[in-house]
Amino acid sequence: MTQSSEKPTFQQTQLAFAAHIRSPESNPAPADIEDRRLAIYRNLFFNNIEAFIANGFPILKSITDEQEWTAMVRDFVHNHQSHSPYFLQIGTEFLNYLQTERKPKDSDPVFLLELAHYEWVELALDTSTLECPDAKTEGDMLADCPVVSPLAWPLSYNYQVQMIGPDFQPTAEQAQATHLIVYRNHEMKIGFIETNAATSRLLEIFREESLSGREALLKLATEINHPNPEALLQFGLDLLLQLRSKEIICGFH
Repeated sequence: MTQSSEKPTFQQTQLAFAAHIRSPESNPAPADIEDRRLAIYRNLFFNNIEAFIANGFPILKSITDEQEWTAMVRDFVHNHQSHSPYFLQIGTEFLNYLQTERKPKDSDPVFLLELAHYEWVELALDTSTLECPDAKTEGDMLADCPVVSPLAWPLSYNYQVQMIGPDFQPTAEQAQATHLIVYRNHEMKIGFIETNAATSRLLEIFREESLSGREALLKLATEINHPNPEALLQFGLDLLLQLRSKEIICGFH
């Protein structure tokens, strides 16, 4: 005796209902359900998703035409196959949609993907469960080995994403990349500093090797062919103190 591969009727109804709520233009409504009631669910579903995306990408929304914004969110809801059931991952799913699925439009700003990534970073850090590893809170910046916070992310963009808004929207890539460190401190506040490639590399050195501040700075001096490595140490000390004050350096080995 063979078993039917068809799902039970109630499951078929559930799937049809969910498909319709997600994409009513592509999926007919289940039979015998009043459209007025379905409209309530359709609106609740879309409005909840749109509100979360708007909160996670407020600058992107503020510079996007209202109709285009709604169309973009609807396309995301209708066509993107999410890989996580968690509501807090909607931002990540939306970024993936923008980067890999959405068809660019002529009206898109040239910095759209970089701005979306920058806004996602703030959301990701805000919700991250990472913590600074056990480390000494006191130490000598040059003699001891600084620990870089896992909640400090060096980033590089072709546009000044931290400046973009309704009153500033660049139309072409700048001559030099914008280097930022976006971080979260122990008070759960998100901040950023504008920096340079050398500072980003310094943080990378600390993460790669357990070096003292002096050793890391001298290694950096060698890599960038600095003409006076010893002179770099004083500048480097001031930089390390600034990074410590922001909790980008969160302690010492």
